[in-house]
Amino acid sequence: MISRARTTAVAVALALTAGAAVTTAQASQGGHGVENKVENKKAAQAWTAAWAAAPQRPSTGFKTNWSENGFDNQTVRQVVRVTEGGDRARIRLSNAYGASPLHIASATVARTEGTKGAGVEKGSVRRLTFGGKTSATVPAGGALASDEAGLDLDRFESVTVTLHLARTTGPATFHAQSFATSYRAAGNHVGDTGAGAFKESTESWYYLSGVDVRSDKGGQGRAPRRDGIVLFGDSITDGFASSTDRNRRWSDALAERLAKAGTPRPVLNSGIGGNLVLNDSAWYGDKGTNRIGRDVLDQPGAGTVVVLEGLNDIGFSESDTPTYKPAPVISADQLIAGHRKLIRAAHDKGLKAVGGTLLPLGGSDHYGKHAAAVSDAFNKWVRTSGEYDSYIDFDKALADPKDPERIRPAYDSGDHLHPNDAGYRAMARAADLNSL
Repeated sequence: MISRARTTAVAVALALTAGAAVTTAQASQGGHGVENKVENKKAAQAWTAAWAAAPQRPSTGFKTNWSENGFDNQTVRQVVRVTEGGDRARIRLSNAYGASPLHIASATVARTEGTKGAGVEKGSVRRLTFGGKTSATVPAGGALASDEAGLDLDRFESVTVTLHLARTTGPATFHAQSFATSYRAAGNHVGDTGAGAFKESTESWYYLSGVDVRSDKGGQGRAPRRDGIVLFGDSITDGFASSTDRNRRWSDALAERLAKAGTPRPVLNSGIGGNLVLNDSAWYGDKGTNRIGRDVLDQPGAGTVVVLEGLNDIGFSESDTPTYKPAPVISADQLIAGHRKLIRAAHDKGLKAVGGTLLPLGGSDHYGKHAAAVSDAFNKWVRTSGEYDSYIDFDKALADPKDPERIRPAYDSGDHLHPNDAGYRAMARAADLNSL
């Protein structure tokens, strides 16, 4: 736990304020979401995304989760780690795949007691409002941002977001693989500081798609920034096989490396396990060329995107796994064409586009002669074409010197496709920080 000297008066003064306008859907008087006009463009631009997760449609997933059943008079508590600090915070919620409006009965944000678990730091709980009200409705297919809350947060501090879902939600928009524990309790426990009521847990995030921060210290809003780095890709970006509740994804390692180098920047993770560049999947999210707008370009303060995606496009056809189907055979030209769309989308919004070579896949269920040949051709294009503004050679960084078709054993999680914690750190080391 990060301790601070705070007086009771300051804690009261920093209770939730219904302040700056937001650009996402807000709750109307009638309870339905409407697109809110920006009333204070400068203030809205001052927000910086400090944490993010890409929304997915409800599905069974690799581990037991609550997305298909949803919630019914329950409280869900979720712990995330921010990569930027500030003295104001807001949350973003997504009902992108909900068939019905989502009613938020009440919500809080607080500093986590320690770095994990369902307990929160006493005195840090802030009641959230949405358009000045303590409850809100997110329209089916829509999104919602809270009003700002006065809450001091340091970079790399863990934040707990708690939602009371008093009504039956139906299947829930979620992020399947969080590699962090979320908690559930019966009834309303948004104000609890202790963990006692939260008897159930899972490793997914529900409805929560972002935590943004800004600073009002000195009486002035933070100047607009666009130095956020968004990592965009599949399960390797998502952090598959990293240690749960320990923040060991490559996004975490990159943020820590930047801070250690004296050049701290927000790093956001917009990976989805199993995601594809070219095709939608009921299990693994919308295709990359479609979701880049929502999951990258719309992130407050984003200035760079690092794209690492394509192993599933070329590898699903090498396996008979049911969730991989349909699995068309993809050529290098098709994959490159998809990446060109991603580059254009980033450049059109003024973002720097950094490409990543595909990791070795030898020995995995994605490996085959065709996949290997396409991977080699694609990686050559990333390295030599100059179409990305710069690139990170993950293939070279993680390849086994004795067998470059495979991940180095010290970096292999065991499935010969995903790195382990050491492998994710090696990915972060492979990045030229000046090129980001």
